[in-house]
Amino acid sequence: MNRRDRSLEELERDRWPAPPGGETRLMATVRELRRKPIGGLTVEDMRLLLGQDVGLAHPLPLAVEVLRINPLAEGDMYEGDLLAAVLTRRAEVWNEFPELEREVRLIVGELADVPPALNCKVKGSWLSSSPTAAPEPPTDRQAVCERFRTSSTSSTSGRDASQHCPCEAAGHATAQGPPNRRPGVDQS
Repeated sequence: MNRRDRSLEELERDRWPAPPGGETRLMATVRELRRKPIGGLTVEDMRLLLGQDVGLAHPLPLAVEVLRINPLAEGDMYEGDLLAAVLTRRAEVWNEFPELEREVRLIVGELADVPPALNCKVKGSWLSSSPTAAPEPPTDRQAVCERFRTSSTSSTSGRDASQHCPCEAAGHATAQGPPNRRPGVDQS
């Protein structure tokens, strides 16, 4: 049987039973994705699994394959959300996958125009802090948000342009205070 025809449960020899007290929609989805053959995972499926640090040894290489073809591959969130999921894995993860790390660095290095929502992830990722990264001025999410605010103009709806910062929309803390939460959106 081909590795891609097998599920994470089969590959890891670990079945996750449903918890007796119920589970969040996100965890129910992740548990279902663990039963799906990895060759059938969509961009959104990989984004969810990576975002939850589930079975990284299997979806991470698949995600990098997708990113080689389309660096801004999009799941259900925004353009480049798969790359964002890859970039936001802990730096220690990349010690296990040095070849994938090199590939991701090349992919990001070849991006000519990074969308604002993804720029926060690139600048705040292990890429910018690794000793082998290209030298860049130090940055953090607050600095990225501040650059976004100062380069944006006010919208026609009368709202302050800072309300549209992709970092704030993604729920990251900013210099102005706690993360913004979009009403009616499941934050799990």
